[in-house]
Order: sequence, then C-alpha cells, then structure tokens
Amino acid sequence: MATLGTLLFTAFQGKAVGKDEFGNTYYVARWHETANRQKKRWVVFKGLPEASKVPAEWHSWLHFTSDVLPSEKTRLKYSWLKKHLPNLTGTKHAYIQPGHINAGGAHAPTVADYQAWKP
Repeated sequence: MATLGTLLFTAFQGKAVGKDEFGNTYYVARWHETANRQKKRWVVFKGLPEASKVPAEWHSWLHFTSDVLPSEKTRLKYSWLKKHLPNLTGTKHAYIQPGHINAGGAHAPTVADYQAWKP
C-alpha cells in the first residue's frame, strides 16, 4: 500500500498509463519533470510494495530505457520465456535446494563428496 503522500501526489499530479498482471498501476506526471526534462514516472503497488513485482518491460519503461508503453501486443512471447515471479525469498514458496537442512538435509551421494582425512 502506498503512503498518504504518494497517494496525494498521484491524485493531483499523476495520470494512469497502464496496469500489469500483478495489479500494479503505472503513472506519468502531468506537469512534474525530472532533471533531464522528462515526465516523472512511478508505480503504485497493489498490496505490499516489493520492487521485484515490477515485470521487465515495465521496469524498462520506468527507468526511461524505453518510451513505448508495454502492452500484451508488444510483449515478446517465446516458448522458453517463463512467467515473471517476484522475489520469493523468506516466504513458504522460496526455492530450497535438495540437501538443504530445511529440505531434509540428505542429498544424493556423489563421487566428488568430501572425504575426511584420517591420521
């Protein structure tokens, strides 16, 4: 959830330009410009603010890498491209590799396993 100041600034200065699949709303300023005389751009997150919830195409627009607004038509679709996921570290959906103590602590034996020195 955005702070009160961000919501007020957005209400008076912002113009909504799009939404992503996570429900985040992207804005461009009506009058306010950056130091490079570009219109200010920002995002208001749906739910908790987490920067990793911004998909790559919107990230490039926010940082002035691209001036084209992302849309479903302009988005590249490859068979190998995975769906964007936010950072899941610290959640129950975080990746835990096999052999980690939280995954049972046992991993498959390999030839390269450490052999303790015996004097």
